[in-house]
Amino acid sequence: MFDSKVASRLKAQLSKFSRELSEGLPRPSRKFVQQMLYGIQASQDVKLSSIARSLQEKIPLIKTEDRLSRNLAAEELEIHLAQRLAQIGSRRVGYDTVLALDLSDVRKDYARKMEYLDQVYDGSTGQVHPGYWLCEVTAVEMRSSEIVPLYQKLYSAEAPEFRGENRELLAAVDWVGTFVGWRGIWVMDRGGDRKHLLEPLLERQLRFVIRSTGRRTVVDRHQLRGTVAEVAGRCRLPHAARVTRIDEEGKKKVYELRYGAERIRLPGQEEPLLLVVIAGFGARPLMLLSNLAARARDSESLWKIVEIYLSRWKIEETLRFLKQSYHFEDVRVLSYRRLQNLAVLVLAVAYFAATFLGQKLKLKLLCEKLLIISRRFFGIPPFRFYALADAIRHVLSHSSPPASLPPPDEWPLQLILAWHG
Repeated sequence: MFDSKVASRLKAQLSKFSRELSEGLPRPSRKFVQQMLYGIQASQDVKLSSIARSLQEKIPLIKTEDRLSRNLAAEELEIHLAQRLAQIGSRRVGYDTVLALDLSDVRKDYARKMEYLDQVYDGSTGQVHPGYWLCEVTAVEMRSSEIVPLYQKLYSAEAPEFRGENRELLAAVDWVGTFVGWRGIWVMDRGGDRKHLLEPLLERQLRFVIRSTGRRTVVDRHQLRGTVAEVAGRCRLPHAARVTRIDEEGKKKVYELRYGAERIRLPGQEEPLLLVVIAGFGARPLMLLSNLAARARDSESLWKIVEIYLSRWKIEETLRFLKQSYHFEDVRVLSYRRLQNLAVLVLAVAYFAATFLGQKLKLKLLCEKLLIISRRFFGIPPFRFYALADAIRHVLSHSSPPASLPPPDEWPLQLILAWHG
């Protein structure tokens, strides 16, 4: 199934997004960004050879690949694109928007010559592999399917400028916080309750919900010191709730939960915190540290904190979406700068597919047509962006690449009127 009108509209929106994203760059760099955004989506791949093929240039393929590789080494590219994405995405971040801060990894098991290749821990297997770290921030609304990829930085502990994992995480908080005006609620998984993250978040007066490992020492309401796990063990769970989770295959899993809370504080800190304890997700209770409604004990206030954390389920799927839909772990460039620039380009591609296309009613209708084109046998799962990415690839790969746009001051009047219409 191929619709030339859908292809035309899709390419027009991609060109519009590319122009907004690359605003301020030299013209050759703007052309490069446009071609990379098109090529990654048309091939659903990050290998430069695949991207070069999708551009269908009437020159030897190696010449196109060399040009892409040369432009991908630009020093200013990562910072410029990261700044523009944060500026564009910040418009969609409200006071109660969840800002999920995560660390993931890019495994490169067979790489030998990639610059500053690191050893990364795979949380799903518990094994250590060669690769790189990704620090990511994604915005999501609690009761909405909308996601907004805001930040993605690839880094290595072997790089000379690396100053520690905590600094990378706090740098992401400060970068995004600056652009969103410090709105939003920060959410982190286990490991986020370390002292060198919790105390800076309190100093910055940021609101947060962080899953605890249970080992952090805290002071309870009786002024007794103990670990989070010890305090959680004494916590009453008077409230009940039922949660249904739908996985990527569309299967439902129902959880019967009990939850409650205890007031605590960190040693040496006066600000009150809340330890929310939830039983029912597994053998051990879920323990959340938060400075939201720190003195509240009613079920509604506590459940809001639980909901904020559970929004991370959408974020975890987003991380898989980035890796799987664009085969990011199949990256082949060798230099560290190219790897970092490619990481932010993939983030821009994800923003276009997951956020930009759905921001207006007319574009939502375009999304619906693309989802039909994706030709899924068993319907569209709740996390629809895999199907959307497949549809974008199908449409772009069956059409010619968009022509390079002239500078705005050289656009003919008809094109300007069509663009703004």
